[in-house]
Amino acid sequence: MSSSSVAAPSLSKLQKIQELESSYLLQNYGRYPLALDRGKGVYLYDVDGKKYLDLLSGIGVNSLGHNHPKITKVIREQSAKLLHTSNLYYHEYQGKLAKKLVEISGLDRAFFCNSGTEAVEGALKIARAHGHKISPEKYEIISLENSFHGRTFGALSVTGQPKYRADFEPLLPGVKFIDRNDEAALEAAFSERTAGIIFEGIQGEGGVLPVAGSFVAKARELCNKFDAIMIHDGIQCGIGRPGTYFSYQLLDPVVMPDVVAFAKPISCGLPMGGILMNQRAADALGSGMHGTTFGGGPLVCQVALEFFDILEELLPQMRRVGEYFREELRGLQGKYGFVKEVRGAGLMIGVELDIPGKQMVLDGIEHGLLFNCTHDTVLRFLPAYILKEKHVDKSIKLLKKIFAKY
Repeated sequence: MSSSSVAAPSLSKLQKIQELESSYLLQNYGRYPLALDRGKGVYLYDVDGKKYLDLLSGIGVNSLGHNHPKITKVIREQSAKLLHTSNLYYHEYQGKLAKKLVEISGLDRAFFCNSGTEAVEGALKIARAHGHKISPEKYEIISLENSFHGRTFGALSVTGQPKYRADFEPLLPGVKFIDRNDEAALEAAFSERTAGIIFEGIQGEGGVLPVAGSFVAKARELCNKFDAIMIHDGIQCGIGRPGTYFSYQLLDPVVMPDVVAFAKPISCGLPMGGILMNQRAADALGSGMHGTTFGGGPLVCQVALEFFDILEELLPQMRRVGEYFREELRGLQGKYGFVKEVRGAGLMIGVELDIPGKQMVLDGIEHGLLFNCTHDTVLRFLPAYILKEKHVDKSIKLLKKIFAKY
């Protein structure tokens, strides 16, 4: 038989997916070599049926894991009734969800949108509008180095990592960046031109780094002094993830923000974000000054209400399992010299290494364990809220196998 008559090897399912995407999809993602097909609880399965323990939950989105029976029931029933109304009309779930969020946050008003970056955009508009009512010169925003707030222009403008901003400059004018927890720099940055300050209570993409309570208290004091808006970005470190509803509730005493941006876990995998605000901040936006087409539809609001019913019972377990996970990881720190620090709160956990962690993520896929690496050297774990100690034990066994190579 001639070589020309030999059939070419057939492509795997993964290769077919990769080939199709490489031909037609914008090549802006550095995807891992993994094509997922279905999920159940804290586990995912690829297109070939291989099972993975999921410690990333869609970067903190699949809060109740995969295929949660109560959530799929709500989706099935509500999708048969009504998916979308637009915000020209009322439906029965927005008010109920707003009430729940106001009660758990200690704030006064809610607005619903579709994503975290959109929530940040709205929060920045509130700060700018509030400042503009005082003076046209009151437009400056303070943000933190190493922060991440989103990919749209406003959110990108206040993201304190040049690698994300460089290709799109010039961005929003009037943004000042200061180091996390540097109270002297914070005080120096504030002036009568300051419209607001934005920060994550725990920097997520920046490496799971908490902002100190004393720094937050000083920011509150300066916002009061200069009549500026304090924005808490709770997109990754909120809605239960830190073991409390929001990470500012971890502080003792609690320091209340004026505005909270949220998204990720609230609708269990469906796109939803939003803004919470006190009345002072809410007064900055009048009728027609802000809006959205898709935000706060009946399906996502109904799913979010079901999520909160489940979350109330899960929070004690999340705190317990999160602390257990961190303690087990600290045990690895004592065994492997390249592990520098274990930090986090609730089920938001970072393991800082003194070597790059990208290959460990690929090793994890090989061993059936999903996590990621942020800031080059921080392994990030954002598991589903239903994680239990037995899942932690399995994770630690797999991490030992991965770490043993280094």
